[in-house]
Amino acid sequence: MLTTIYPIGFFISLLGLVAWFYFQENRKYSLMMSRFFLGGFLVYLFSLAFADATLTYKLFVLFRDLIVLAVVSAGFNLFQRNRWTFLAMAAVTYGIMQGIYYQKLVNTFPEKRTNTSAINETPNNAGAPQPIPPTISHAKNWDENGEILLDLKEATDFKELGSIIDKYDLTAQRAFYPENESQTNLDDYVVVNVPDKYISKLPEIISELEASSLVDYAEGNENILVDPMEVTPLKKSKRKYAVNDPGVDQLWGFDAMGVDKLYSYLQSKKIKPKKKARIFILDTGVDAEHEDIKANYKSIKKSYDRDGNGHGTHCAGVAASVSNNSKGVASLSLNNEFVEVTSIKVLANFGGGSQQGIIKGMLEAADKGADVISMSLGGPSNSDRQKAYSDAVEYANKKGAIVIVAAGNSKRNAKDFAPANAKGVITVSAIDTALNKASFSNHVTDVDMGIAAPGVAIYSSMPGNKYASLNGTSMATPYVAGLAGLLKSIKPDLTTKQLHKILKKSGKKLKDSEQTGNLIQADKAVKALY
Repeated sequence: MLTTIYPIGFFISLLGLVAWFYFQENRKYSLMMSRFFLGGFLVYLFSLAFADATLTYKLFVLFRDLIVLAVVSAGFNLFQRNRWTFLAMAAVTYGIMQGIYYQKLVNTFPEKRTNTSAINETPNNAGAPQPIPPTISHAKNWDENGEILLDLKEATDFKELGSIIDKYDLTAQRAFYPENESQTNLDDYVVVNVPDKYISKLPEIISELEASSLVDYAEGNENILVDPMEVTPLKKSKRKYAVNDPGVDQLWGFDAMGVDKLYSYLQSKKIKPKKKARIFILDTGVDAEHEDIKANYKSIKKSYDRDGNGHGTHCAGVAASVSNNSKGVASLSLNNEFVEVTSIKVLANFGGGSQQGIIKGMLEAADKGADVISMSLGGPSNSDRQKAYSDAVEYANKKGAIVIVAAGNSKRNAKDFAPANAKGVITVSAIDTALNKASFSNHVTDVDMGIAAPGVAIYSSMPGNKYASLNGTSMATPYVAGLAGLLKSIKPDLTTKQLHKILKKSGKKLKDSEQTGNLIQADKAVKALY
């Protein structure tokens, strides 16, 4: 609530300030507007004081906003005597505030913190090892709007857990609404909110709930955060491709994955898809109007078609950018006949979301006919079971979808990260330009279905018809998703296990293959279908 009041308070202050200068020669209105400004500023200070952030961060935000108010104040003070100049300046200021600064205000809180569960897209600092995220408190890592996901026994009402509810003042609401309830038990899940005074007892509460004969399973509703950073491309492609996209020479990964041979094979064999496979990007949203995505994009909800972060748009471009359109980059699909891409926004613009929200997105994707679900997200897990994620993957599989997930960027074991450790997913590690395991990539040695793809200096689309190069297993994942979509378009009944078997068998063995899995080879994977 306070994070909503914060930008409103700022804009009331700004409006009052401008009106104060405008009516400065009218004592009555000037006094009225000064009070209007003061009221808005007090609301602003109140929301800032009680926002969920560190004191240092709040002081930074206060300093930033005061600088903006000071600049606006100086400008209007200078032109207050020229009415038309004043009004023109007011119109320009409104446009800037509405188009640029308002989004910054909305995304100011919650603060992005370094100790949050995260897959961080990292810059390539001349090969320097990336730091392992610090140990996190699971209590802080769980969604404050509902800390526990609880799988109740069939036909059980949460209220029947009376003694535990009363002991900790717990409240709950249904967590998931799958379209086909008979195909899953996710309709039995509730999300449980724990009052702040009992947050420190979360592990005990979960243990007590699981001990109840009315409960099948309980786990934390974990937070997720992605935070990509731009990097400088390290290596260009050395080969020629049968496409005219100007950015294709930035796609060194195409050389590593045999995409030139893939294009030649698709053309020489005149391979046609049996269906247009749908790749769902579960992320921060996708810029649906991007010049290199639009022709391949299928909207399912307008609110998913914007991306205030860039992470989701970058992933969409890797998976399904429009090839051979004289713009931007290319994807593994040679033309628009094989795949289409769409978005489900499961992460806020600052890159954060909850396990419950992600699972809701998985169910929605499955119910909307997804062939491939690509999830470049995750974080350290407090459980190696991940029943809720695994149940969602099973539901998606039954509906015909293959789920591809990022391994994580903490130089650790992917089995300790979710949803990378969920049953039924293909988990993707990242390799660098030398075809070694990327310094930041988690290893996939102990997950069921691991595979590798390029994940360093990956050049792709960004919101506003822009392009950038990013590092991360987040960037490797949509390469696998794009190949999965291509294969599903040719063989629609392809299952997850069949796909992984093909990718593994046709993949290139690397020096680090034991840790990364084999590197996907696009041409050989398609040939393996015949």
